[in-house]
Amino acid sequence: MGNTQATITKCINRLNQVIENIDVTIAVESAYLAGDAIMDVYNSADFGLEIKSDDSPLTLADKRAHTLIVKHLKETNIPILSEEGDSISYQERRNWPLFWMVDPLDGTKEFIKRNGEFTVNIALIKQGMPIFGVVYSPVLEKMYFGGNFLENSFVEEKKQNCTALSKYESKNISFLDDLDIVRIIASRSHQSIDDMSFIDQYSKTELMPMGSSLKFIVLAEGKADVYPRYAPCMEWDTAAAHAILQGVGMDIYQMDGNKSVTNNSLIYNKENLLNPNFISY
Repeated sequence: MGNTQATITKCINRLNQVIENIDVTIAVESAYLAGDAIMDVYNSADFGLEIKSDDSPLTLADKRAHTLIVKHLKETNIPILSEEGDSISYQERRNWPLFWMVDPLDGTKEFIKRNGEFTVNIALIKQGMPIFGVVYSPVLEKMYFGGNFLENSFVEEKKQNCTALSKYESKNISFLDDLDIVRIIASRSHQSIDDMSFIDQYSKTELMPMGSSLKFIVLAEGKADVYPRYAPCMEWDTAAAHAILQGVGMDIYQMDGNKSVTNNSLIYNKENLLNPNFISY
């Protein structure tokens, strides 16, 4: 992992890449290795497609990425909760003070469509909050990582150029009312009537369909203004990108029962791992 450590040290040379006594470069390296395995399947003729019990798709890429990530993260000796791993009871995991949350291949539907909009997601969770996150796009060859503990978030392109993302002042949702055009991110595979109602409240909008955690990355890079989500998604779909957003001064906020924005961030390791409705900006 020498090259990865050197790159991160260059990016954040004023900080230590050790968080909670864990060298987090292992998460970056794991994501790179998983990305290589995913691309091997992506460029093959057979995805080994299966349908899981919840009707979601599963491919050889999901399985191989999961195996590689778990193998490497086990070196840290803290628990791992992965979408493709064994189900772990709340009674066991509720006592975890620190753990890895993993989505080995976020955006499997986009992977199957071959549109390139899929990512590897790895987050370090402490007492319900993501303190470090890694989002890797194998097709774009862009590695995003960061969080509050690093005081920023970063992007490395093609394992060479590593730069800090711009930071933003926290805002109230009302800032959207002052924009000439509201750039709204929408899920490419999951849109609801509520999503459309949100979009329709603004007179002039630019809709930006996107798959996987890349939706949050577009926000973090300042290329969009807001991402509302009313369709179901799981904690591992958001955790890694959530850390990266917090590193640049953004957040993911829960909505209440009336679908109004609250000041409460998404939390993790709930008994039910399904996220509530949320909005990110």
